[in-house]
Amino acid sequence: MQRVGHSQVLSHTLSKVQFNGGVALVSHLDRIVYLNGSFLKGRDAKISIFDRGLLFADSVYEGLGVLQGRIIDRTMHLQRLKRSLAELQIPNPLSDEAYFAIFDNLIDRNNLDEGFVYLQITRGEADRDYVYSTDLKPNVLAFVQSGPEPGNPVVGRAMQTHLDLRWKRRDIKTTNLLGQVIAKTAADAGGAYEALLIDDEGRITEGGATSFFIVRGGTLIARPVDNLILHGITRQTMLRVAEELGYDVAFRKITLAEALAADEAFITGASSYIEPVVQIDGQSIGDGKPGIYTMALRTRYLEVVRAEL
Repeated sequence: MQRVGHSQVLSHTLSKVQFNGGVALVSHLDRIVYLNGSFLKGRDAKISIFDRGLLFADSVYEGLGVLQGRIIDRTMHLQRLKRSLAELQIPNPLSDEAYFAIFDNLIDRNNLDEGFVYLQITRGEADRDYVYSTDLKPNVLAFVQSGPEPGNPVVGRAMQTHLDLRWKRRDIKTTNLLGQVIAKTAADAGGAYEALLIDDEGRITEGGATSFFIVRGGTLIARPVDNLILHGITRQTMLRVAEELGYDVAFRKITLAEALAADEAFITGASSYIEPVVQIDGQSIGDGKPGIYTMALRTRYLEVVRAEL
């Protein structure tokens, strides 16, 4: 597969439009995307109907946050990507340097300042069969999307609970996301920003596309990492910042009842950073406003990641 170097970066940029208080790129069809060694418009990027990512969700992905035109925690994201590939026995098709060059090309060509880069690697194309051949050539695709600028006013988020319907290897970041689609669509229909996924025993796993935390009695409580949640990159950096701030941190499973009785709650994600949760299922968390621990953590988190860009 062709590798892409920094020398291939073009000065081509795309116009922007205002969208939801932030900045949105032009239509996804006209955006410059990456597919298997080429940069082209989204409307011209084609994948075979026999690709296993389409037929079986036999693929992995990463979403990397972009601040000030630079990627946050990019080495950590690639480490997780390589772990996901290894767990599914998909060969890693590119070097770290080639991935970084692709990301930089996409950010430059699309004039992206704040948002995220999406990267997906499928096992490849073959006749439909549950059992795969070990000699398939992976397909690599990537694109960018804009997001709200972190300097915008922070809005406390509402969450709506939903039974966690996903498979039991959530530690692998695959494109098998139908459980999240169902939960997040239900949350949206109920007027909530995000779904809060609950297991059969009433314990919280995570958000539909985020990690979930509470603060109670001055202690930040996080679910331990296991095969039932994704080891979030933003989560990892947030916990490092919490330690720097001197927060007491406890790792244990959280029940829905505990979350409802918490002083504060918040979520983390690559495209949302740290966001306060002020309502779950219509019930206010704490005083119903973004909490002081959460907001101090968000402020310091953004300072730290900007300093590391």
